Amino acid sequence: MLFETMREMSAYWAAATPERLAFSTEDAGETWAEFHARVLRCVGALRGEGVGPGDRIGYLGLNSVDYIVLMQACVRVGAVLAPINWRLVAAEVGWILRDAGISLLVADRAFAEVVQPARAEAGVKQLVWSEDFAGWLEAAAADERLAEAAPDDVVLQLYTSGTTGFPKGALLTHRSLLGTVEKGSLTGESWSGWDDSDVCLIAMPLFHIGGTGWALHALAAGASGVVLARPDIALMIDAIGRFRVTKMFAVPAVLNMIVQHPKTLAGADLSSVTEMLYGASPIPLDVLKGAMRAFPNASFIQCYGATETSGTVVYLPPSDHDVAGNERMRGCGKPFPGNDLRIVDAKLNPLPPREVGEIAVRSVSVMQGYHGNPEASAKAIRDGWYLTGDAGWMDEDGYLYIHDRVKDMIVSGAENIYPAEVENALFAHPAVRDAAVIGVPDARWGEAVKAVVVRKAPVEADALIAFCRERIAGFKCPKSVDFVDELPRNPSGKVLKKELRKAYWPQGERMVG
Repeated sequence: MLFETMREMSAYWAAATPERLAFSTEDAGETWAEFHARVLRCVGALRGEGVGPGDRIGYLGLNSVDYIVLMQACVRVGAVLAPINWRLVAAEVGWILRDAGISLLVADRAFAEVVQPARAEAGVKQLVWSEDFAGWLEAAAADERLAEAAPDDVVLQLYTSGTTGFPKGALLTHRSLLGTVEKGSLTGESWSGWDDSDVCLIAMPLFHIGGTGWALHALAAGASGVVLARPDIALMIDAIGRFRVTKMFAVPAVLNMIVQHPKTLAGADLSSVTEMLYGASPIPLDVLKGAMRAFPNASFIQCYGATETSGTVVYLPPSDHDVAGNERMRGCGKPFPGNDLRIVDAKLNPLPPREVGEIAVRSVSVMQGYHGNPEASAKAIRDGWYLTGDAGWMDEDGYLYIHDRVKDMIVSGAENIYPAEVENALFAHPAVRDAAVIGVPDARWGEAVKAVVVRKAPVEADALIAFCRERIAGFKCPKSVDFVDELPRNPSGKVLKKELRKAYWPQGERMVG
């Protein structure tokens, strides 16, 4: 089913297939009629709190069907939902709450030690604990009214790590999100697309486009979604067999852990999966081949995109996957129909096949811009082309291959980490004279964060790591620290991070994990 906006999704399926299962958890499930009834009560609860068009609603919690209810209610009210990474520390959460102008926050009480100081510092007056969400809805009357909506209205504000040390809120619209969903539903090349008989596993974090985008696929198709609080590997394996999951999305680190898990090695039944989408970071060929053996009936589709492109814009179709391995499996694939891709030089001139440059994307799925940050928006989007910050090349058939990163971003277990955030934390330590942060190879996570530090007073690596943990999320903190007498810099003083990385990456290989 194609929708003009996201407002009509739950209502459509509640009318068309009211008794069919919409979303399930480990403990319970609800039909489309029941799900839509909760959406209407959530609309009433939001309006009862004074929420209206353009207001920002925050969500900080583990994956939950309640989040999907809230998302559907927000679009019916005209509000913008801003999910927040629950792994962040209070200062980071507070910055996002302030930057977004959150008027109401829904949060898990388990994160109260982070939420309460962040909320107080940002001046967020309205707070609903997730544990009280059901009661909050029950106290409200169902409200079927729809706020006016246009395809280019913003519906999601997803925060990305910041190149300058501060996160940026990518503004995603009805049009951009549904453009991604529509392209991801295309059939062909051994890919069956989506229909309402599918059961999809929603285990990737909903604060990422990979999680929220996947939930939107289920909503748009009227498929049944199985929501896990987090990507617990044993629970994922159990859920596949119990619910007979047909479609799932996983990042390479998670796929690798599924393949190596004792339950998989003992013969867990993964045969129900017919489509396996994977992406968000490069995948080692051996991991991909192992996953293809573990999921014997699955067509594999690699996905390349970004928060700023509302998810996937480039895909490697099943027809290009070979369990023996081939050259195309080392790349990202080709753009979906309707998406344009080019490789550009520093002056944004298009480059010929096999020349390395920055990857640029032109698509209906590209974000509107960054919230309250016109300068960053203008740098990211030039003449309708989104500059990804990734370096790559294309072959003569239009297939994309990642080479390196133009930006310094590190991808560890599919989490985007910008060195500037980590370096800011390091420089706050009185014993640090100079510091640079890079990504180095990691067998489990693809890349790990390494700090290279020049000391001005004695300090140990463990102390610096602990110092960072007090200021930034744990996944951003250095996993190791090397001490040097000085950092390599060019004549203008810029740290030569490419030179630093050479010491840690196998010679001649791409310097992304």
